[in-house]
Amino acid sequence: MNSMLGTTVAGRPAGRIASNFHTGLFVAIFASLAVAGAVFQAHLAAQPGSGATTSGAPHAQPLSLYLGLIAMEIGLFSFVRGGIGRYHVSVRSLIGRAGTTLRSIATDAAIALAFWLVWSLIQWVWGQMGSPDSATEIYSLPRSPLAIVLWIGVSVAAGISEEFAFRGYLQRQLTTLCGHVGWAIVLQALLFGMAHSYEGWQCAARIVLFGLLAGMLAQWRKSLRPGMMAHGFTDIMAGLFGL
Repeated sequence: MNSMLGTTVAGRPAGRIASNFHTGLFVAIFASLAVAGAVFQAHLAAQPGSGATTSGAPHAQPLSLYLGLIAMEIGLFSFVRGGIGRYHVSVRSLIGRAGTTLRSIATDAAIALAFWLVWSLIQWVWGQMGSPDSATEIYSLPRSPLAIVLWIGVSVAAGISEEFAFRGYLQRQLTTLCGHVGWAIVLQALLFGMAHSYEGWQCAARIVLFGLLAGMLAQWRKSLRPGMMAHGFTDIMAGLFGL
């Protein structure tokens, strides 16, 4: 029977992994980030001489920034975990198929590397077709050893928590609510990209595309692990080498 009609499984609506209120709050938080990003970009555009900062430009207290980003990623993971926990859904079940054998780990790593190579090609083609945003580089690239270590920490945390939240939690919840995985993949990717609008709208559009590809990868593999690996590695390479 249709879960929307009130059928329950183990005390919860069939197929759902969290309450509608929790999902609505999740969407509201990231929609607010999208609005804040639009305001931020409008403010930059209004400033005389505004433009993208160079990769070597200093940033005030970058170590504090990186620590703050790690804390935000941990908070995101905890928020989602709390929501699914109330419906007795485990973190492991949401991550999906993820074997612990060397072969399974190597397979997921190879898939993640292939994903990164495809994504790098897409970004290169995108870069040839358009001009950069007025201000897409809001963070300086890490240069000191400590900053590099913290950036890797930020990247790993983002790969785990954001894939867990968007391609795991939101995509699965929306599949139940919308009744179609295709719509779920599109909607989670749109919200994922919009939440990055503070980096510029061209960057946000690329992140929507990344979210679509990562959503399809998660659906195909029935596991978040390749996407987590690819996401983390993508962020590491972007921060350390500008790739």
